[in-house]
Amino acid sequence: MYIYPSNLKSRASLFLWQLRDVAIIVVIAVLGVFALTQTKSPFVLAVAAAYAFLSIRFEENSILDYLKYAWRFCVSKHQFYLWRFPS
Repeated sequence: MYIYPSNLKSRASLFLWQLRDVAIIVVIAVLGVFALTQTKSPFVLAVAAAYAFLSIRFEENSILDYLKYAWRFCVSKHQFYLWRFPS
């Protein structure tokens, strides 16, 4: 079921994922099946399943977005505080 946004400004979605996420999940899953048949290692399929779980969207938010915001706040962007006494 393809759902196009009603306001035409948000991104198109397919079930619980955005279309970009669905494409990424399919590519990783195909690579995972190939890796499973060649090396008998389900690691890439586990990565695809983890990405699929983390990218589920509810009301324009996903767990993956939350983890990205937390990473930026805690690690990559430096916080700068300037303390001044009231004059």
